[in-house]
Amino acid sequence: MSTQRLNKLRQAMQEQQLEALLITSSVNRRYLTGFTGSAGYVLVTAQEAYLLTDFRYMTQAPEQATAFSVVEHSANVVDTMKELLAKGNISKLGFEQDLVPYSRYAMYSKHLAPVELVPVSGIMEEIRNFKDAEEIAIIEKATDIADRTFSHILNYIKPGVTEQEIELEMESFMRRLGATGTSFETIVASGERSALPHGVASEKVIGANEFVTLDFGAIYQGYVSDLTRTVFVGTPTDEHRKIYNIVLEAQLNTLKHLKPGMSGRDADALARDVIASHGYGDAFGHSTGHGIGMEVHEEPRLSKMSDTVLSPGMVVTVEPGIYIPGFGGVRIEDDVLITEDGIRVLTHSTKEFTILPV
Repeated sequence: MSTQRLNKLRQAMQEQQLEALLITSSVNRRYLTGFTGSAGYVLVTAQEAYLLTDFRYMTQAPEQATAFSVVEHSANVVDTMKELLAKGNISKLGFEQDLVPYSRYAMYSKHLAPVELVPVSGIMEEIRNFKDAEEIAIIEKATDIADRTFSHILNYIKPGVTEQEIELEMESFMRRLGATGTSFETIVASGERSALPHGVASEKVIGANEFVTLDFGAIYQGYVSDLTRTVFVGTPTDEHRKIYNIVLEAQLNTLKHLKPGMSGRDADALARDVIASHGYGDAFGHSTGHGIGMEVHEEPRLSKMSDTVLSPGMVVTVEPGIYIPGFGGVRIEDDVLITEDGIRVLTHSTKEFTILPV
């Protein structure tokens, strides 16, 4: 695993004429090395690949980062970096400009001199956009946990139960299924609160005759899932059914036509145009989707601002919604793998308008 990813990184470094690259992001560190510890730095040159960590991980790190030379760094890690850079005759060092605070940059610049620091953006993230078979299998396990959690929680949603009680049961169940955590703070938004796209679970008591939107995901072996379903408790009005059916139409239209070679902007339009055609364009204010992987928001974006071309191996969400203040809202979301000739939907929870008894 790590050897193939290391080769891809070195190729990208060569294209950008980088002698060496310092990786400080914990996500990128794990992706590249397989090391799951909480502390470490990665230094990659054309000939060498180092994982620098402290004494706590000197047994674990060599077992996980088999393609890397594991180095126990000194009390001041930059001293070890400087030694390795001198050993490799490195004069220029790339760093993750979007992830390194200015104070850290200033410290590196001072203590690593005369090595020149070169800002680099997105070099690891671009590689991470394309999931290999092993990654896809792990993501499918994470989506399976989410699907099973949705089926499970339907038995608990009823008037008198708080959103936070639903959240607790969902997160506990995902843990019991093997999740190491949640992809993000679980959203349970009922009634008028369902019009809040990011309405995290509150003390609100679920009532009769209202939407309940559930947006959640599981972390499994470092990868995430992201699933949204909206259900109804009680007896829906014609307006409730209308809103739900419009969002479902938009979501299904996107899944039907989504394919490689399409831009993020064009993908977004597949959902947005449907919702706008029904007169609810102003009620759909977020993008249609985003990439997922080791983080819950990655490239590419299915957004009217995105020119990124969708390619095989990318995993994205498709999640249109309508949000009406004072009334409620609906969002329906699946996780989708872009394939050579189309897509494969990774989440399988029912999207029929689920009506729960009071």
